[in-house]
Amino acid sequence: MNNKLDKALALRKNENHKESNELLSELVKEFPRDALYNYQCAWSFDILGEEEKAVPFYENAIKIGLPSKGMEGAVLGLGSTYRALGEYEKSKDIFLKGMELFPDNHVIKVFYSMTLYNLKEHSQAVELLLKCLINTTNDNEILSYKKALHFYSDKLDQTWK
Repeated sequence: MNNKLDKALALRKNENHKESNELLSELVKEFPRDALYNYQCAWSFDILGEEEKAVPFYENAIKIGLPSKGMEGAVLGLGSTYRALGEYEKSKDIFLKGMELFPDNHVIKVFYSMTLYNLKEHSQAVELLLKCLINTTNDNEILSYKKALHFYSDKLDQTWK
């Protein structure tokens, strides 16, 4: 890896977020077509609470292309950032693409459920959360109701009289 990138990531790890962001911004200026630098720069703006500044870097990283793990993080970051900015349809679109690319990534699904909530798609949001819960929990009490929770997950508005 690049020494400047290593230093920026070490600064982030030590919670020197502003300095880390400055180094990452320099790297992107030097190498604007480097997907990893764009992704790390976007992330650094998110950490600083500067979501609007993060967006173009996430978009560039995704457009340029990242290895699988990096792509998962960039999709999650961009979708979450769009949601935080109130751009719910853009958030939904990126999360749908992310779930298609990474169907086993439960974090993307959980963040997508928050976007669904913002879009007033409450039933679908809770259904997704319930399915994530029953597929990821180790809690034996919840697991003892796995079949019922799965059955009801897409029938939240249904009643039986």
